[in-house]
Amino acid sequence: MSDCKRVYRFGTDAQGTCVTEGDKSMNFVLGGKGANLAEMSRIGLPVPGGFTITCQTCVEYSGAGNVWPEGALDEIVAAEADLEARCGKKLGDANDPLLVSVRSGAPFSMPGMMDTVLNLGLNDDSVQGLIAQTQNPRFAWDSYRRFIQMFSNVVMGVDADLFENALTQARLVAGVRVDSELSAEDLQELVETFKGIFSENVDASLYPELEVADGKPVFPHDPELQLRLAIQAVFGSWMNERACIYRKQHGISDDLGTAVNVQAMAFGNKGETSSTGVAFTRNPADGTKEFYGDFLVNAQGEDVVAGIRNTEPIADLKTTPGLESAGEELERVFLTLEDHYRDMCDIEFTIEQGKLWMLQTRVGKLRIAIEMVEEGLITREEAVSRIDPAQLDQLLHPQFDASKKYEALASGLNASPGAAVGEVVFSSDDAVARSAEGHKVILVRWEPTPDDLKGMVAAEGILTSHGGKTSHAAVIARGMGTPCVCGVERFHIDAAEKVVRIEGSDRVLHEGDIISIDGTQGIVVDGPVDLVSAELTGDLDTILSWADEIRLDETCGHANHVRVNADNPEDAELALEFGAEAIGLCRTEHMFLGDRKNIIQSFILSDDEAVKQRALADLLKVQTEDFLAMFKTMSGRDVV
Repeated sequence: MSDCKRVYRFGTDAQGTCVTEGDKSMNFVLGGKGANLAEMSRIGLPVPGGFTITCQTCVEYSGAGNVWPEGALDEIVAAEADLEARCGKKLGDANDPLLVSVRSGAPFSMPGMMDTVLNLGLNDDSVQGLIAQTQNPRFAWDSYRRFIQMFSNVVMGVDADLFENALTQARLVAGVRVDSELSAEDLQELVETFKGIFSENVDASLYPELEVADGKPVFPHDPELQLRLAIQAVFGSWMNERACIYRKQHGISDDLGTAVNVQAMAFGNKGETSSTGVAFTRNPADGTKEFYGDFLVNAQGEDVVAGIRNTEPIADLKTTPGLESAGEELERVFLTLEDHYRDMCDIEFTIEQGKLWMLQTRVGKLRIAIEMVEEGLITREEAVSRIDPAQLDQLLHPQFDASKKYEALASGLNASPGAAVGEVVFSSDDAVARSAEGHKVILVRWEPTPDDLKGMVAAEGILTSHGGKTSHAAVIARGMGTPCVCGVERFHIDAAEKVVRIEGSDRVLHEGDIISIDGTQGIVVDGPVDLVSAELTGDLDTILSWADEIRLDETCGHANHVRVNADNPEDAELALEFGAEAIGLCRTEHMFLGDRKNIIQSFILSDDEAVKQRALADLLKVQTEDFLAMFKTMSGRDVV
């Protein structure tokens, strides 16, 4: 057996004693999620027990061609038995079953990019135990159908639309509008339907461990097998297309791997006194010291971040019947987390029949740092050191030109700041294709899935008709600095027909129509709106002025001076506005682009010496004009 520890516990034992083995400093071992689960457990917050399988295990498993490292499975089995003892329940038990979630957790946050499986441990026996323990058949059968749906899609790669279509058909047959109106009997029938979809669409030859009946694979009954396959799927999701695109976009190494967190389930879908949500300890858009986020009553976590249902604001939690006490406790947790981390925290939580459980926390940056300096919580040096320079891009977005008049076609949630203008497209593939042809596009979706990342990267802006400010679309858009308006409820999007019908209006938007969105205000405008560039004001001015003070402070060693790359008068003027002291590199070849390209082509391609000489004379003229203008702009400062 390897000496390398591969599994770390978090949470308490059966007597309530903390048995956590990690802490927040171990994000490269436990991943960000695992490290923060351990930290929350250590400071006494209510965290469902579980264990984390290390990032290194993922790297070794994948590097060996999906072969488990020696001793790893033994450690996982031991950790599973320990978790059962701590919870007083067993996976798959017919009387009082333990159910777990299996989630990814990379060293750096990658929201929605990798896979999750919930309600693992359910089978035909344990669902009866869940019914007996909860006296709630509808909840039990709903949990079971969710598990089959998620396991089949995430672990086995079965098309998610097959299950959504079956769910839609079940609603039609039952004569109901939404999933929550389906009865226990409806959901029990749906479980059998979902098992059939699994059997028809899984290749038994790829999974020799599955039982086979009538030549077709049977949905796995053994919770040990369910768990192993789910962990392997989460490891595998590290290299899925959307995760690779995200890492490339954010400069994250492919070599880090992801941890896997196996955690006892807390259920937000046990009725009207249960809930799930995503929140921030303060407003992530402007740093205001106010609790910010979304929640859903009688729902599971994926319902919130996937944007399947429109959410309620976190401020309403304390006044929601049956959730008042948990809402007050959540506010106390907010204060504890921010005081402990000395930073804004992004959290996921579940309330199960009035009991609050913390499922995740992450730490925020940028505007929050300014607020905390003003509140005396951190120094200016600490604030500047916390900020990734790439995040400053979020304060450099274009905005609608306030001097021009425009009329909003619809409004939604201001999910990610900035403004954008572009053609309407309805799929990620179309966004990528049109962008590659030089067109600016707005990706319009009912609610983007993580697989839409490539389209989100290609788009100038994102618009969704569903989802809140903490949905995958909003979180990813803010991370990329892409303007986003979510929850535009008046937009009825038909992606198949490639049209948007607007409630209360005769206007129909088609693919290729131009729209403008303002993610700062949360509005949509029909047609193009003039945009204006960002100015050095407000938060950006504050952060950069602090950075200037620090870099020029001789007591810190030696002063640092800033020069820029610029090759035209306009860029030189902008550089000075942003605090540059000189031009460190002027690349003259950039002066020959645009409409001047014809001059350089004439010089290179012509066989006529006279044409060449005229081209050289023209180049000398425009280059001289550019240099004189730059020298005038720089007023004696260096131009290299």
